[in-house]
Order: sequence, then structure tokens, then C-alpha cells
Amino acid sequence: MQKLICSESDIRDGVRALRRRCAVMRSIHRRSGNPPLRRYHADFAGLARIIVGQQLSIASAAAIWARLEQGLTVVTAERVARTRAEKLAAAGLSAAKIKTLKALAAAVRGRQPMLRLEELAAVADADVRARLTSVHGIGSWTADIFVMFCLGRADAWAPGDLALQVGLARAFCIGDRLSADETLEVAERWRPWRGIAARLIWADYGNLRRLGADGHRTG
Repeated sequence: MQKLICSESDIRDGVRALRRRCAVMRSIHRRSGNPPLRRYHADFAGLARIIVGQQLSIASAAAIWARLEQGLTVVTAERVARTRAEKLAAAGLSAAKIKTLKALAAAVRGRQPMLRLEELAAVADADVRARLTSVHGIGSWTADIFVMFCLGRADAWAPGDLALQVGLARAFCIGDRLSADETLEVAERWRPWRGIAARLIWADYGNLRRLGADGHRTG
């Protein structure tokens, strides 16, 4: 059974393990400190929040999510299914994200493809990805982030994330950006704490962005 990241204590445990074995992680931790926990519920709202945040900065995603919560009172499959696209768009959602949220709501409510989010905590990572990506508009990045931040799995990794690709290349001084496969190869050294390594890289990358290092978004 894979270790779960449920608390700040789990973050500290992972950081200590990574610092002991990896000089790059030690350097990143010295610069950025302990990364934030970032846990969402493994339910419709948790997955919807990840969808809302696709290809957006953390601040922009948070603003849109706040408006969506305000407009719906509570973000559930039933509320999203009943809400007109125009109202969802007023919260700042793109047409593509509205279509994805509608498809997710239908799947969770028992339409084809049927999706039982409550079952995913007992399912292997690869099967979680397969089930989630069967829903229109949900890709590998969204599925990997769900595994990491909703299911809280300590060894989760998101090879398709741009910030990880750029952050790893910078940390190891191997070009401007790694491919998804290259990030998987590099991250093998951090098992079973790849989810903590990802959080550290994101935190470090976010700090560098605030210093004006480049124009890429964080994961």
C-alpha cells in the first residue's frame, strides 16, 4: 500500500527522506523550505477544482473557483448538471472546461462512461488514470494531479506538467526543458516520495518565477 500525504507531518517526513538521499533536493529545500500540503477531497468538487485550474496560474484558478462556489453554493455533480453553461461561463470558465465539467457530472451521475470516484482510493494509479481519462476532456495531467492532491499518494508524479519539466531541467542543469519520459527517468531516484519531490520543485519554480526568472506557469 502506497504511503499517503495527509498532513504537514507527512510533508516533513518526505522532505527529510529526500534531503538524506539527494543533493538537488537539499538545495531546493534550502531555497524554498517545506512545500505546502495542497490536499483536496477525492470527490467531484476536488476533481472539478483540478479541471478549473488546468493551464492557469494558481491565483487565476483560485479566483475562478471562488466565483464558481459562490454561484453554485456547493459544487456537486447535480448542481453542475443543472446549471446552464452561461452561468458557468460567468464564473470565468472556458467553453472547453464547461464541456468537461458537464461530462464529468454525467459520468458521476451514472451516465456512460460511468465513474465512481469513491472507488478510486482502492485502485492502482494506472487504473485511476484509465478511468478518469475515459471522461471527455480529462487528460493524463488532470488524472495525475488527482492522484497526487486528492488521493494524496506520496509517490505520485505528473510527467506531463510543464513546471516539473522546466524545473527539473534547471535543477540538474540539463537544458531548458525535459520531456515527460525524461522526468520519469530522473524522478526514479526519489521513490517512494516523488509526490514530495514534485511539491518541492513546484515551490522552487514558483519562487523563481516571482523573481522574474521566466514566463512559464507553475503546476
